[in-house]
Amino acid sequence: MATILIVEDERNLSNLIRRNLEEEGHRVLQVFDGLSALTTAAAETPDLIILDIMLPGIDGLEVCRRLRQTSIVPILMLTARAEEIDRVLGLEVGADDYLTKPFSMRELGARVRAILRRVEMMQAASGPSRDDVVTVAGLRLDPGGFEAALDGQAVDLTPREFALLHLLVRHPGRVFSRAYLLDELWGYSAEAYDRTVDTHIYRLRQKLGAESEVAQRIVAVRGVGYKFERE
Repeated sequence: MATILIVEDERNLSNLIRRNLEEEGHRVLQVFDGLSALTTAAAETPDLIILDIMLPGIDGLEVCRRLRQTSIVPILMLTARAEEIDRVLGLEVGADDYLTKPFSMRELGARVRAILRRVEMMQAASGPSRDDVVTVAGLRLDPGGFEAALDGQAVDLTPREFALLHLLVRHPGRVFSRAYLLDELWGYSAEAYDRTVDTHIYRLRQKLGAESEVAQRIVAVRGVGYKFERE
């Protein structure tokens, strides 16, 4: 199956996660601090990293930020705090998803399977024809290399942000509900309070430049979800 790196300083929790993942057939690596996370990620190139925010030494946010300088490995961030700002910060530095403690092993397993399934789908879709490259309003998206550029300047997007933007711009005028986006791009449903999609849209607009045409054409449809406006 996959190689998964757990970065969690609560050893009992780390061991519980490890046992559950190993039961599903994964190869699991464990480290307990931020510096070890960086060295192990570089040496082992895991398929997924489960990363706690609160770590001794280098915290999880900084670990995520440094990893994103050289890697697009999926990162599932764990936080003991429920405030939205913590989730926003995690996504801002490049995490793909997050879980708030306490959580069940069943929910963790569902998130892990969804992330790995999405990675497999992206890999299967690699090497597309030129017709799959999207250009609109100065934006160029190349799914073959997960490359994004706006007005000729590279835009640093996480794989999940890229997939979200690519889906919207390929279907101008179509309204996508939050529930659909969660199921399609994250592979799971969420309660009404889950702001995962909203947070990713916010980050996309910031990275694209709030005043750019392409950012302004990503609009919210009240009570439904989001769409990319036609010209």
